[in-house]
Amino acid sequence: MTSDAATATSTTGIVPQSEDPGREPAARGLGASLLPADARAKTEGTFPYAADLWAEGLLWAALLRSPHPHARILSVDTSAAAAMPGVRAVITHEDVPGDSAYGRRVVDRPVFAADLVRHHGEAIAAVAADHPDTARLAAAAITVEYEVLEPVTDPEKAFEAEPLHPDGNLVRHIPLRYGDPDTVGEVIVEGLYRIGRQDPAPIGAEAGLAVPRPDGGVELYTASTDPHTDRDLAAACFGLEPDRVKVVVTGVPGATGDREDPGFQIPLGLLALRTGCPVKLAATREESFLGHTHRHPTLLRYRHHADAEGRLVKVEAQILLDAGAYADSSSESLAAAVAFACGPYVVPHAFIEGWAVRTNNPPSGHVRGEGAMQVCAAYEGQMDKLAAKLGIDPAELRFRNVLATGDILPTGQTVTCPAPVAELLRAVHDFPLPALPKDTPEDDWLLPGGPEGAGEPGAVRRGVGYALGMVHMLGAEGADEVSTATVRVHDGVATVICAAVETGQGFTTLARQIVQETLGVDEVHVAAVDSDQPPAGPATHGRHTWVSGGAVERAAKMVRTQLLQPLAHQFGMSTELLQIADGKITSYDGVLSTTVTEAMDGKELWATAQCRPHPTEPLDEAGQGDAFVGLAFCAVRAVVDVDIELGSVRVVEMAVAQDVGRVLNPAQLATRIEAGITQGIGAALTENLRTARGIVRHPDLTGYALPTALDAPDIRIVRLVEERDVVAPFGAKAASAVPVVTSPAAVAAAVRAATGRPVNRLPIRPQSAVASSRS
Repeated sequence: MTSDAATATSTTGIVPQSEDPGREPAARGLGASLLPADARAKTEGTFPYAADLWAEGLLWAALLRSPHPHARILSVDTSAAAAMPGVRAVITHEDVPGDSAYGRRVVDRPVFAADLVRHHGEAIAAVAADHPDTARLAAAAITVEYEVLEPVTDPEKAFEAEPLHPDGNLVRHIPLRYGDPDTVGEVIVEGLYRIGRQDPAPIGAEAGLAVPRPDGGVELYTASTDPHTDRDLAAACFGLEPDRVKVVVTGVPGATGDREDPGFQIPLGLLALRTGCPVKLAATREESFLGHTHRHPTLLRYRHHADAEGRLVKVEAQILLDAGAYADSSSESLAAAVAFACGPYVVPHAFIEGWAVRTNNPPSGHVRGEGAMQVCAAYEGQMDKLAAKLGIDPAELRFRNVLATGDILPTGQTVTCPAPVAELLRAVHDFPLPALPKDTPEDDWLLPGGPEGAGEPGAVRRGVGYALGMVHMLGAEGADEVSTATVRVHDGVATVICAAVETGQGFTTLARQIVQETLGVDEVHVAAVDSDQPPAGPATHGRHTWVSGGAVERAAKMVRTQLLQPLAHQFGMSTELLQIADGKITSYDGVLSTTVTEAMDGKELWATAQCRPHPTEPLDEAGQGDAFVGLAFCAVRAVVDVDIELGSVRVVEMAVAQDVGRVLNPAQLATRIEAGITQGIGAALTENLRTARGIVRHPDLTGYALPTALDAPDIRIVRLVEERDVVAPFGAKAASAVPVVTSPAAVAAAVRAATGRPVNRLPIRPQSAVASSRS
């Protein structure tokens, strides 16, 4: 394989592009497909998750949640619950000794509703009892008298509605102004798009254990993805100093957002402090759906202007994010939506209005690719409309407008990182299309709907669609991105101490690879994470590959210098003339050759380092500013089969080309891309947490349809562009979010091509996939 050749695989593996055609895959270190250390335990079912925790004298917790989306609380009577045998404590808002509200970004969400209920499922009270069934029965025995109020569930009506919160209904407004507002294109297309409420649907529902300490503090054992922030939020509500609260991260069963909502952790700690006993909570799936945040439902209005050749002239858009009852990460999600509203295309004039508003719908928050996914579906729908109006092939129209390094975003920020968007599009465009299904009875399984589907082969139409997506890496708008790591080596064994939580993104494996490559040590352990360690920040936006991986690399290099300096001094040379490979230290001239173990000579070496990327700045009043540290890009070509009479859709193949900077672990990277594509297919076709006047309907995995293995198509990773980002450690880019962002738009484009319908809503409803003409 040559360096400029496309690389294609199925879901079974991945071959990274290489500058060296003869490069053998590495056995360890960076570039190796090193298995996760916990792979066997997770495969065999012996890995300890939060739901598996136990402690002597354990009590069980249960929460009472509101059945109404909007109501005034007139009274709460806990006497019947408190009198039940086995019940040890019942707490409400009156029993919160510290701050009554919390929030990772905006402190506006009460621990327990006091006067008003603002969404269905809001916590009212919590119970601790000696058995989980007793706790749930006691929670159900609490009597709450409500005055039911009219809910505000339409975000467009939130502007004129009475304030739902003391902070008002408007969370944030961003008006982006770039270029000349009077510019008009020769061709104009308009569109209205709606994106549904996708749930992160963690593989394991929220669970945790709170253990009181002799000093009056408490320890929280949870699947936290940001232990230091969770500690600080909990301590403020407990009325304690942060050093008297400790968050210990237990096994995280996958995370595509803020994995552990503080709304589960804080009541748990309060009950432990009240009873003086360990208290455990294991949420049901319904409680999980009602308690954590979801992807922002979004309404988008677009107008694209282009010249007669299809080159974009101006983009106008209005973007409305439904934040639900509380702000959470809505401000950051809106910033991403507004900044990327034009996509990875050159747009000389852009005028975007973005709002995030409170409603009485379930709270929205961080879900992988937030903000960017919603606008990608809209701007790519616009590109398809523009191509149809001009009579230009959709892929060709995109080629004429793609962004490149050196171009300027509508925020005024220059794209300084590698932006090989045209190369990515070319790779998926030129990749061979899958064979058409045979119209024979033995191939009925190829029909949309599977072998029991009701469709007829003659009604099936194939469609091909393209989409280009982009995401930002790390935090944005002035977020202080910093992580600290310690590397310690003794007796040939290295230990990494870093509070970066392993959420399934592969950080612990990457940390092992970094130390292996830098120090030549085979055995590397990554210590368990807790809030007593220096902070590393949340596990979002590919942060830990960049900042935490960078901190590990710097610490490992400092240890390497400590190891090599005595040898370099002994032989009268600089450490730069020595190299470590395969556990051996050699000099450039071959005079020195020894093993790492011999050079260590029983010594213990360690170093601590930080990684902090260059600062960013908030968007100003015109939506302008250098708000992002780095960007990642992706191109996806979707092939679908649609029964144009029934509206059923089968995704046949997804061809992916991605800008990854550098492949650090080929197998792990393939898994992340495939998982992102599959999550995106869910958003495109099935996933929508439906509400009726603010009431969540079917909050379970029967009513909420996740894609299964049978729904996953062939995923072809046709090209990985390894053009290293010079400001990123190792040159690598975030890999998980951008396939999630891009794949729903590609599926929608393919259904458009098959049916001739506009397809302006996600997930795609059957009536939207029925062809406009059946001739």
